[in-house]
Amino acid sequence: MFKKTLLLLSVLCLAHGLVAASQPNILIILVDDLGYGDLRSYNPGSKIPTPHLDSLAAESMRFTDAHSAGSLCHPSRYGLMTGQLPFRIDYSKWPTHALIAEDRMTVASLLKREGYRTAMVGKWHLGFEENGYENPLPGGPVDVGFDSYFGIRASTDIPPYFYIDGDRALVAPVDRIDNNYSDDGWTKIQGAFWREGGIAPNLQLEDVLPRFTDEAVGVIRDHSRLMTDDPLFLYLAYPAPHTPWLPSPAFDGISNNMYGDFTAMVDHMIGRVLTALEESGMKDDTLVIFSSDNGPVWYDKDTERYDHNSTGGMRGMKGDAYEGGHRMPFIVRWPGAVKAGSVSDQVICFTDVLATFADAIDAKLPKGQGPDSFSFLDALKGKSKSHTDARKPLVLKSARGHFSIRSGKWKYINGLGSGGFSDGFSAAYKAVDPKPGDPTAQLYNMEKDPGETTNVIGDHLEIARKLAIELKEILDGDHTRSY
Repeated sequence: MFKKTLLLLSVLCLAHGLVAASQPNILIILVDDLGYGDLRSYNPGSKIPTPHLDSLAAESMRFTDAHSAGSLCHPSRYGLMTGQLPFRIDYSKWPTHALIAEDRMTVASLLKREGYRTAMVGKWHLGFEENGYENPLPGGPVDVGFDSYFGIRASTDIPPYFYIDGDRALVAPVDRIDNNYSDDGWTKIQGAFWREGGIAPNLQLEDVLPRFTDEAVGVIRDHSRLMTDDPLFLYLAYPAPHTPWLPSPAFDGISNNMYGDFTAMVDHMIGRVLTALEESGMKDDTLVIFSSDNGPVWYDKDTERYDHNSTGGMRGMKGDAYEGGHRMPFIVRWPGAVKAGSVSDQVICFTDVLATFADAIDAKLPKGQGPDSFSFLDALKGKSKSHTDARKPLVLKSARGHFSIRSGKWKYINGLGSGGFSDGFSAAYKAVDPKPGDPTAQLYNMEKDPGETTNVIGDHLEIARKLAIELKEILDGDHTRSY
């Protein structure tokens, strides 16, 4: 009888372990304006020390062809949350209106439906229905699937500046702060740059990054103390190393420039969060994803001046249709499921996170949800696929309205120039016009030329024509599908 009881207990424990493994804790860490070449795990020549993220990469799978859903903050985050590409909505209304529709499933609402405790800390930038900061702020994280939220409405250079707890301003932005710019050769949108506007008396811009780290560590420790069987989903969205670059004295001079110093500080804060995960006994049961929302504000002159290639050899920067605007470091650690130190060259996009999570926990997405989401769970298991086998063509929109389509090894851009900030940041920006007899679009072979150095459209007019037609069909087509 005793042996039978032991056998039954062993079977039950094994079954519990399988259930737990099928619903891991999930931690997404999204940083802001970090380049593909800033981490030494992606660019050994990086001048920025990133020991915590490099250690994470060594325990993880690194994706080398991963893309944000846009080359700007808010469209990128929209794609990550909803599994829908942001060009399908009007995301310009974010300053006063919520971008996520009430009937749109999010990563948070999916996981909450499946029994997860859901929490978010950090930068939202997907809008609220604003009606005075003394009133509730509907349409934000707690209305789209998160049980709790502590953060800020947008970047730390976009006023008004105030903390949000749930759906209320913790303290209203009743004080004022003036414009600030850095000298030392940086442009007006680099360095310790922020815009004038309202600010809450309890908020100092240099304190936001450590405050969010404290909040995230608190969420992890509180969940561990609950001793619950419900798994945790934490979305930590740092507003850094986006401007203003505000490294604390401990990081001043740790690299050879202000941006690098601030990025090293971000790495340190992430180290604190990962340590809290380990100390709480949750490391082995947690799927961790790290990435950046879009590329850096880093010009060619900055690369020359500091001998640091923030985009890792990719052309362009934040806002651009070029790879430097949206090809991101993407690191996934999942002990027992993802091989440490592995690499995948499968093309993935932020929109694919929703379907991947559903696949990982054996959940179903309702019809019409996640229309641009394609699971990369097989890639995590070491079975990477070619682009055309893994997902439909990837369509992205740049800051200035260029569309690109990636299908297999080919990338087509429906205009000339970057379509973004590389061609000029000011309101007086003018698109690059073709000269007589020149092509009006761009085509690149991403297998041979990931740096997009040579426009080969003249040699492959038929491929360009087919991609232009396919792009138009996607932009004009029905965007729902069933699972």
